[in-house]
Amino acid sequence: MTDLPSLTSLAKSAGCAAKIAQTDLAKALAHLPQSKDPNLMVDHAGSDDAAVYRLSSELALVETVDIFPPIVDDPFVYGQIAATNALSDVYAMGAKPISALSFVSWPVDVLGVDQLGAVLKGAADICSKAGIEIAGGHSIVDSEPKFGLFVTGLVHPEKIIDNTGAKVGDYLVLTKKIGTGVLTTAVKRGEMHESNLNEAVLSMTTLNADAASVMQKHGVKAATDVTGFGLLGHLGNMLRASSKSAKQDLGARLSYSKIPKLAEVEAFLEKGLCPLGTLRNLATAAPLTNFSAELSNGRQLLLADAQTSGGLLMAIPEEKLENLLQDLRASNVPSCAVIGQIILQDQPARIYVEL
Repeated sequence: MTDLPSLTSLAKSAGCAAKIAQTDLAKALAHLPQSKDPNLMVDHAGSDDAAVYRLSSELALVETVDIFPPIVDDPFVYGQIAATNALSDVYAMGAKPISALSFVSWPVDVLGVDQLGAVLKGAADICSKAGIEIAGGHSIVDSEPKFGLFVTGLVHPEKIIDNTGAKVGDYLVLTKKIGTGVLTTAVKRGEMHESNLNEAVLSMTTLNADAASVMQKHGVKAATDVTGFGLLGHLGNMLRASSKSAKQDLGARLSYSKIPKLAEVEAFLEKGLCPLGTLRNLATAAPLTNFSAELSNGRQLLLADAQTSGGLLMAIPEEKLENLLQDLRASNVPSCAVIGQIILQDQPARIYVEL
């Protein structure tokens, strides 16, 4: 039997690095009409993680979709990562997932269907851990494999955690290490064996459910998950949305040394190993970011690295910070790092990064 090509060899981009650049996406979304439905509580206008539709005074529907090309060659693990990533948007909104639908595009004539079955099995494994089922889905034939989930969740309308609630003085807490885009690119380019991706794979297949539960318990008002637009991109979205909500210009101050990073990412960046999506992200974020002189271009790129199935980024008042951190640690959340603080600015979304 002829050996089949690897999954990542058929992918132009890996995982969430395949996202359209934020500036290009904003231009495209500008053609969508502004919603006039009073029950549509969260839509595309705020660049939030999911849409929220109020069904009643006590119940709202949360809807999200995430699809991307292979980020690893193991089809089961690919399915796990894709499912974990899709579920993350529901958790970031403070909601509980209730069901999922799958979407797959697959080069059947090249790969057959056995590996597709393994992808679906991996996704079902993660959905089972989240307490939901994959109820159905849609499939098409394509030259590039892609897989993901449409996820539905439920939340009380008054308990939605969106990206509009950050306040001056809030501390920023991140719950996973960054660098998945760099490491998976190193594997794709033959600079690292996939067997050395264990730490990154464990991170990408760890649900944000426990972190979300702690976040809800402590009344966090603003959060997002860190995925394809990188830490700077998703923080920027939160700052813009919160500035509009607060009617004052909010920025952030970050400490690079306090941001949790996967092993070896800085070394690979210094060698020039970087996803194209990360380069696009930095080009978008740089005009509104002041980097300390000690931060090399590689370190700047890491802050914009296109993450797949990243952690939650929360903004929380100082008086709640220590209890939140204690509960995150007690819940074995992968990381619970205080990486910066929300500040008042003379323009929205200005970010200062110190060493």
